[in-house]
Amino acid sequence: MNIDRAVMAFAGLMVLASAALSYFVSPYWLLLTAFVGLNLLQSSFTGFCPAAMVFGKLGFKSGCAFK
Repeated sequence: MNIDRAVMAFAGLMVLASAALSYFVSPYWLLLTAFVGLNLLQSSFTGFCPAAMVFGKLGFKSGCAFK
């Protein structure tokens, strides 16, 4: 798995977890979904993604989006 796919999988997991937590615990968990969405949007324009940096340090190989 490369960094690009790991970032997408992590973002998807965070959105699903946030949706479940907002349903079962508190609607304020939707703020996490908004944060994930905004981070994905800004990283598409700037190429800077903190999660990609972490996955890179964990040894994932580089994809075409995050080098």
